[in-house]
Amino acid sequence: MEIVKILLLFIVGISAGSFVSGGVFSTLIALGLLPRFAGKTHTAGHVLRYEDAVVYGTWFAMILTVWPICGSILSELTRRLPFIVNAFFGAGGFFAGCFVGCMALAIAEMLDGIPIFARRISLKKGVGVAILGVAIGKLIGSILYFMFGIGV
Repeated sequence: MEIVKILLLFIVGISAGSFVSGGVFSTLIALGLLPRFAGKTHTAGHVLRYEDAVVYGTWFAMILTVWPICGSILSELTRRLPFIVNAFFGAGGFFAGCFVGCMALAIAEMLDGIPIFARRISLKKGVGVAILGVAIGKLIGSILYFMFGIGV
């Protein structure tokens, strides 16, 4: 009876994870982030590879966060090779932050929020500088929060 319970939990967990992943992927496709990244980097022929990378990365992260054995392996690696693991997480955090920032800007652009805001405050020039200022403010706030616990 215990094996049936575990099997049922496994099926429900995989189904729910796939459902949430599908929502994330459809949001990314609806925003047009991956084609935009491919267009900006002049690698439009590899859009399907980018989409596959997002799918596999999400599945990999799901496995790392759900299975307890991965947590024990990661803690052992952190104990033995702290610099390499910290560098890996630092790079991952940097790229995840860039991606989330691009997604936020794509949502704002999709909603035409920035032009409306710029028109309301009579901002004729410097919209890019204003967006960069917001991004730098978010970066400084995140650094202060995670390094010093400010705002906790």
